[in-house]
Amino acid sequence: MTDMDLDETQSVPLPAAAEEEPFLGMTDIFLVCMILGLTIYWWFFRDRKAATPQQLVKPLTVVPLSTASRDPSFINRMKKTKKSVAVFYGSQTGTAEEFAGRLARDCIRYGIKGFPVDPEECEMDELTRMGEVENSFALFCLATYGEGDPTDNAQEFFDWLQEDHDLSGLRYAVFGLGNKTYEHFNAMGIFVDKRLEELGAVRLCKAGMGDDDANIEEDFVTWRETLWPAVCEHFGIESVGEEGVMRQYTLETHEDINQNEIFTGEPTRLKSLTEQKPPYDAKNPYMSSVKVNRELHKGGDRSCMHIEFDISGSRIRYEAGDHVAVFPTNDPAMVEEIAHLLKVNLDDVFTLNNVDDEAAKKHPFPCPTTYRTALLHYVDIAHPPRTNVLHDIIDYASDPKDREFLTRITSSAGKKEFAEWVTDSHRDILQILKDLPSLKPPVDHLCELMPRLHARYYSISSSPKEHPERIHITAVLVDYHSKIGRRIKGVATNWLATKIPNGPDGPRVPIYVRKSPFRLPFKTTTPVIMIGPGTGLAPFRGFIQERYHAKMEGKPIGDTVLFSGCRKKSEDYIYQEELEGYEGDGTLSQLNMAFSRDQAQKVYVQHLIKQKSETVWNLLNDGAHVYVCGDARHMAHDVDMVLHDIVEERGGMTQSQAKDFIKGLRNKGRYACDVWS
Repeated sequence: MTDMDLDETQSVPLPAAAEEEPFLGMTDIFLVCMILGLTIYWWFFRDRKAATPQQLVKPLTVVPLSTASRDPSFINRMKKTKKSVAVFYGSQTGTAEEFAGRLARDCIRYGIKGFPVDPEECEMDELTRMGEVENSFALFCLATYGEGDPTDNAQEFFDWLQEDHDLSGLRYAVFGLGNKTYEHFNAMGIFVDKRLEELGAVRLCKAGMGDDDANIEEDFVTWRETLWPAVCEHFGIESVGEEGVMRQYTLETHEDINQNEIFTGEPTRLKSLTEQKPPYDAKNPYMSSVKVNRELHKGGDRSCMHIEFDISGSRIRYEAGDHVAVFPTNDPAMVEEIAHLLKVNLDDVFTLNNVDDEAAKKHPFPCPTTYRTALLHYVDIAHPPRTNVLHDIIDYASDPKDREFLTRITSSAGKKEFAEWVTDSHRDILQILKDLPSLKPPVDHLCELMPRLHARYYSISSSPKEHPERIHITAVLVDYHSKIGRRIKGVATNWLATKIPNGPDGPRVPIYVRKSPFRLPFKTTTPVIMIGPGTGLAPFRGFIQERYHAKMEGKPIGDTVLFSGCRKKSEDYIYQEELEGYEGDGTLSQLNMAFSRDQAQKVYVQHLIKQKSETVWNLLNDGAHVYVCGDARHMAHDVDMVLHDIVEERGGMTQSQAKDFIKGLRNKGRYACDVWS
């Protein structure tokens, strides 16, 4: 009841009564009193809710350890901590993030302070306010991903740069990370370098272009040698001395700790691998059961696995052409050897704490954890270490000859020797410790310096229309010998090879799905040309299953042409029965297989495409979409050259016109590549 309700009740006229009777009877008085009482009670207690047992308990308030990671303003942080250099990174595999960290540490040599910044976790429009911080500048380490795209964490920054902004107060330099085997080499780095200048920013030095197909470490070191002299000249500063070893993290050991507080391999959230909660992504992978792990090769000395991950009940959705990420584990034998050489108790529990209290990244990986877990799940011990790692552990070598050697190969003059001894020979940290027996770095310092062990991505080789509760992958086992005769085993594939189902609930593997633009045309009648030798066939197996499903539903399907191949038909022709079955039932219009070593002269997919040039040209004129998957360094390049030749010859075009025609296919989404180097 409202106040107005009460007033209106009181003003209602009462019926006429006999003169000898009192104006109000006892019943009337009782009713009026009751109404007044209820009204007064309502008026004073209307905002008080009855307390439930749960409300009587004092609520729990969780106070964050630091507000630094919650404040999206990097300008506020720079002002608060008196830092003048922000190093932004766009990273997909961790290399750009690693380089950003090294640049931030370089600042100490020049008496300035810097810090790495993830553009996804801050307000990038604050670049317009960089002038508020005295003698400030920004560095950008930006990887190019896919078809010239920004990395996931730099996508919003890329979009922001499409708009107009006043960046006249910004001084900057860019280092791009790319691969020359891809068409859009360092597209992101080139774009950002040019766009920042267009928006009024001042470039400090020429952009660096790292090439992962050659030696990206050498490219980075060379660019860094041009960056800092340019910075010194622009700001009038000098080096304050030789670069010393500055630990970014301090070691904390735990002798008495609750086992439930120790990370055991989780990417971020404690117990996330045992207490599963969707949605599943890079920070929260799904522990999928391996239902099938079978050999696809019929002979020879190589191995190719067909693996099926169970996703029933996970709410994970995928489409043909997507990628699945797998979080691998390092070789336990390798971990044991490192522990033996460095005399480490692998079950000791420790935490690495950032010396910068304001840093958003408190630990290099989830802590507290054991050295065993760190070396198995968090640190990439199989990849050859970069120059900064060996430089920072020089003083742990007791033999002067070992120290002199490490000093020489990690210097500017020793880049070529470093490349030969470490990179080209694929020496990992274990082999280096063996080759330099006096080198005994503390294992916690190694864990700090080594890069993170990242997920591996595989093209999904199935269609959800045919396999809604499983994700299939097709993976070649990486196993070969390096130049120094040492056996090199791929971390992920060799780990996956051990995941053999032996019961209804097979071994578990942490996975998540990454969406891809590699898609079949929406219309099932659109012709498609698929080119993918070896495991490049993987996504096309999913595409073919999609077309088969449409055909079984009675839908018309367009020409579906496959060019694939392998070394020998009798040894490594994967999915032979399936493919020939699809050709037999009409799902595949053409099945073109190149067996490179079944005759004296090698035959590859590009040769078959050339032989079928008339068919290819006619399909292109009919609106066909072209898909290429596999090796970027040789196959994809050769296929692209053949397609240009076909357009030029069959279409009667000049070389320039053919180039424009192919470019038009790409721009319209009719020519897509999913390749790797």
